[in-house]
Amino acid sequence: MENSITVRDATPADILSTIGIDPLAEHGDATRSDSIHRYVETGKTRVAEMNAAVVGYCVVDRSFFGHEFVVLLTVDERVRRHGVGAALLRDAEHRWATTKLFTSTNLSNHAMQSLLFSLGWQSAGIVYGLDEGDPELFFIAPR
Repeated sequence: MENSITVRDATPADILSTIGIDPLAEHGDATRSDSIHRYVETGKTRVAEMNAAVVGYCVVDRSFFGHEFVVLLTVDERVRRHGVGAALLRDAEHRWATTKLFTSTNLSNHAMQSLLFSLGWQSAGIVYGLDEGDPELFFIAPR
């Protein structure tokens, strides 16, 4: 598979493709599908393409104490560990305007933690009780 990754703004034409690579939305989670529609329509979504196909998406909004926050980062299972997640996070680091950029992931999501650490993100805290038995780890982008 060609490894050339292009990151661009999502358009309404990308909504079905984006839902198709999101495990929750693809399996009928209406809340996730509605969120994807809203994020794309409000211009908060960037998509990654390989070979003219959407293979990942990233949603960033200014929802974390006035700072920007990577709300969702999803990569098609077929191309994980091919640089798509890294390309989307680097794009987020360079595009958004607040002085700090944060994200979070569950303690059980070792792949995301590995990706974040490989790009120089630092631990910023932990919150218990959001997902029972699986604390949420918060990270801040490198400066």
